[in-house]
Amino acid sequence: MSGLSKRVGLIRVSPSAAAAQRVRDLKAEGRKILDLTIGEPDFDTPVHIKEAAIAAIQRGDTKYTPVNGIPALRKAIAGKLKQRSGYAYDPARITVGGGAKQIIFLALTATLDPGSEVIIPAPYWVSYPDMVAGNDGTPVIVTCSENQHFKITAQQLEAAITPKTRWLILNTPSNPTGVAYTADELLGITAVLARHPHVGVLTDEIYDELWYEPDAIASLVQVAPQLADRVLVVNGVSKTYAMTGWRIGYAAGSKPLIDAINVLQSQSSSCPSSISQHAAVAALTGPQAIVGDYARAYGRRRDMAVTMLNAIPGIRCINPSGAFYLFPSCAGVLGRLTPDGQRIETDQDFVMHLLDEASVATIHGTAYGLPGYFRMSIATAEGVLRESCERIAEVCGNLV
Repeated sequence: MSGLSKRVGLIRVSPSAAAAQRVRDLKAEGRKILDLTIGEPDFDTPVHIKEAAIAAIQRGDTKYTPVNGIPALRKAIAGKLKQRSGYAYDPARITVGGGAKQIIFLALTATLDPGSEVIIPAPYWVSYPDMVAGNDGTPVIVTCSENQHFKITAQQLEAAITPKTRWLILNTPSNPTGVAYTADELLGITAVLARHPHVGVLTDEIYDELWYEPDAIASLVQVAPQLADRVLVVNGVSKTYAMTGWRIGYAAGSKPLIDAINVLQSQSSSCPSSISQHAAVAALTGPQAIVGDYARAYGRRRDMAVTMLNAIPGIRCINPSGAFYLFPSCAGVLGRLTPDGQRIETDQDFVMHLLDEASVATIHGTAYGLPGYFRMSIATAEGVLRESCERIAEVCGNLV
């Protein structure tokens, strides 16, 4: 089709979405695939949340809502944020959208001009650079090695900031690594930000409830409440409550930015789904024990898979503190030969070999900005995960 904008050409199809579609295609061909690609809870949405949605339908709450979400939901979000960070947001500084991804995209639309720079630590969630580019911005990728636990340092941040820098994006806990910033690390970052008042922080905390450590996870606004007007906190109900298809995300930040996001949403999607919003109220204000149950289940899977992966010669995997991903290194098998004489040159070669030879679907680390690794989702049945690790071990053992 002719007449497409240059902007569209700057945006790739999401690698994770492409991998998931490849799995669906192979399954349609009759292949039995062990799918570790999708970042989606394998649990069902809790019953009380579904019942709240049904009740909303039966009440007739199926009309347009305020652009920024129903008051009850924004109040519930304010309550969660207060509990999480200790910071009290006025509901007028909170907006609700059709998923956290939409909120991030609209925030970038509202703040980026041609040439605006956004600092993105790598490895990163695959959509960040494309959303920046799609809004005429320039992604500034800062590589964060495994030696620094995949996290940007204060020194790296200082070196990356220019007069054109608009945002630093922090994803904590991270997709794909599962690592999170400690309070001390966040304080180091805020010390840099204090010297550069033109730089804001978009902190994506969508995995904050999927946490495996005994100490509470740190929050940027919690450690530096004086920066709250420069921080956009993004979250949602998708990962915590197994509600990916309900498409409810939210953000809290300065009122001018939230107002701008609301204007953009009013002209793009009008408002989030009314039914999903009522379900989200039930999620945030209802029983929370199920969230701990989910986290413990993911934690057991993490422990099992990390142990099995680290027993495979050529594979190395850190123990993540949150989210439901593993990001193992496959550097130790690169350069080796498959049984039919093909050389595994890259992480993508390795991932495709796993798919072809073992029917295990993963995503190559280059898609996340860090070659030599691959991402595995542990949001799948324990038996599937165990068999996947066994097959990965067999494939690696057959390399020469």
